[in-house]
Formats: sequence, C-alpha cells, structure tokens
Amino acid sequence: MIGVTENLAIIRDLLKQATIDAGRDPDSVKLVAVSKKHPLSAILEAAAAGQRDFGENFVQEGIDKIENAGRDDLVWHFIGHLQSNKAKYAVRLFDLIHSVDSLKLARELDKQSRKINKIQEILIQVNISEEASKSGVNVKDTLRLLKDINRLENLSVKGLMTMPPYFNAPEKVRPYFAALRGLRDRLDQQGVLNVGLNELSMGMTGDFEVAIREGATLVRIGTAIFGKRE
Repeated sequence: MIGVTENLAIIRDLLKQATIDAGRDPDSVKLVAVSKKHPLSAILEAAAAGQRDFGENFVQEGIDKIENAGRDDLVWHFIGHLQSNKAKYAVRLFDLIHSVDSLKLARELDKQSRKINKIQEILIQVNISEEASKSGVNVKDTLRLLKDINRLENLSVKGLMTMPPYFNAPEKVRPYFAALRGLRDRLDQQGVLNVGLNELSMGMTGDFEVAIREGATLVRIGTAIFGKRE
C-alpha cells in the first residue's frame, strides 16, 4: 500500500510539471498539505519527507495537532470557516488564515493579534461563484472590505482565496480560477495602500493543475497525499 511519503513525492512531481507547463517558476507555487481529519502521525511522516506547510479546517483539531507536533519549523494554515469567537485561538497558532470574509471577523482577529503583539497574515475569501452555500465576500464588496481591513494595524492581507463549485471535470472549474485572478489584478490596479495581493489560494486534489495555469500560488491538497479521511 502506497503511503504518505510516496504520495507526497508524486504530488510534488505533478506540481513541478504543472508549473513548467504553465511557463512558471516551480518555486512560485507552494503546496499546502490539508491534514484535517488525518492523524498527527501522518503529518509527521509528511514533515519527515520535507513538507512544511499544513492546512487545517477546524480550530480545536488544529490546536491539538500543533501543540503536540513538537515541531517549530512547520507553517500552519487555517483554511476553514472561522467564527469570530475562535479568533483568539486562531491567531495564537496559525501563520496564515485563508478564510477572512467579513469586517466583523477581521476586527476580532486584529483585536486578538494586538493582544499578543502579532501581525496576523490573512487572505480574503471571495465567493467567486456567488453560491448561497459558500462562505466568502461577494465580488462586488471585496474592494470595500480590503479598504476597511487596511485600517487594522495588526492584520496583513497577502492575497485572495476561493472555493469554486465542485465539478468532476477540472476544465469546468477553470473560469472560476481565472475570475479570481482577474479580480486580484483589478484590485491591484486600485492600489489599496499597504495591501499586497501576491497570493492566490485556489486548487485542490482534483483541479490543482488548472489552478496553477490560472495563477495559483497556494494549492490545498489533502486526499492525494493523505488518502481518504477517516
């Protein structure tokens, strides 16, 4: 049975080839290994194979893993929906929060970050497909949210994130990735002071190759590395 180490090597090769095919530098795309619902032992196996970035969807599960990993060289990404009442825990342990989608949440993250003298790096989650079931700020409201967050001294916006609709055909997802890139480019042209939008968090196990062709800098891959969740 193929294990985490072998899966990781396969994914790294596929990522490298996808970036080359897209005419991009392989170092321009970072792999975030999505470890939710997988045991700490699997994370440590991936870490032993050189993986450094890990993504968790649930605050308590993430806390348990981070505190027990015994590794201070790992980078932890929070990629799930975050409630304001969990902000104080999230800023204590996560390096990058991908899922900020409201000013209320941003203010609480800023408040909790200020308490521990931290500049919390975040991404703005955009509901690019405008699905009612999806979290994320509406496309038309993204600029306003960025301007409001720009006033918060303990947050640093690094880019955008999206969760497109699920299709069992990567090419059907491509327009949503292209739309997020286009939104990022338009926002860049607006020149929001002190906001850098270099990161695009998009693409998962089934569609990361088209995401890379559309400009992804962070791809969130779980199943292809860790197998099906328990």
